[in-house]
Amino acid sequence: GKRVAVVGTGASAVQFVPPVAEQAAHLDVYQRTPPYMFPRRNPRYPPWFRRVVEGVPGVQAFRRHGTLLYMEAMILGLIAVPPLRWAMSAFSQAFMRRQVPDPELRRRLWPDYPFGCKRILFSSYYLPALARPDVEVVTDRVERVTERGVVAGGVEREADCIVYATGFRANDFVVPMRVTGSDGRDLQETWAAGAEAHLGIAVAGFPGMYMLYGPNTNLGVGSIIEMVEAQVGYVVDGLRAGPAMEVRPEVQRRSSAEVQERLADSIWTACESWYRQNSEGRVVNNWPGFMTEYRRATRSFDPSEYREVRAVADS
Repeated sequence: GKRVAVVGTGASAVQFVPPVAEQAAHLDVYQRTPPYMFPRRNPRYPPWFRRVVEGVPGVQAFRRHGTLLYMEAMILGLIAVPPLRWAMSAFSQAFMRRQVPDPELRRRLWPDYPFGCKRILFSSYYLPALARPDVEVVTDRVERVTERGVVAGGVEREADCIVYATGFRANDFVVPMRVTGSDGRDLQETWAAGAEAHLGIAVAGFPGMYMLYGPNTNLGVGSIIEMVEAQVGYVVDGLRAGPAMEVRPEVQRRSSAEVQERLADSIWTACESWYRQNSEGRVVNNWPGFMTEYRRATRSFDPSEYREVRAVADS
């Protein structure tokens, strides 16, 4: 029953805008950049299928492997086979055209950047919600918030409440923690030119510190669960190797250089997004290859890539 303003049209917004639109008296959605959309049907599993998954050994593992292969095929299109990426883009555009028959609204919701260089979003309900008569998509730049509402493009639109869907500081890894390494060095200062870590897990000069979902382990398409599971196994092996293992600087430089070389001409450098340090900077979030490739790279902890740091007893 309220007038609601939503600022942002990313992964959070596509999830909560549809139910908010159903309950609000009016909804204004302030959009900076429209996303490419894929359908998300999310059907309810029938009882018989649940019984099969729970009772037949191997069924769930088979389903997971099939999903992995499907996502790896999408990654192939983004990193190596442009015709496959074009096919995915055509599928996305056809889906969006069906969901938004109004040409004027479609014009405002149409991405103007290459498919895949920003996060692809999945929803079968977001675009129809924007087509409701009680929803307005505002593409003018938000100028300020007033006591009565939001001003954009010189127009003040009244709002009883504002929902921010403006993302988070995706490049500030481990923030708000302050991490101090050898010789008192600060992790954020070490990363001033961009976060980097060996396999996205270990940082030279910070013995005994391991990260999950660190730099360059995000995926343009895929499951972060797959990546984190691989990292957990690697970290456990590292802890078993010694209490304070530190990756050698030359190992980190070499692995980081290889990752950045592969990312240099990737689709993720084709536009500005949270995948990158800044509009001209390097990609600090995404892994440049397949999930299975990352699993192989982290399958075993190589002690020769590390040195063990021992505490010096106080005199």
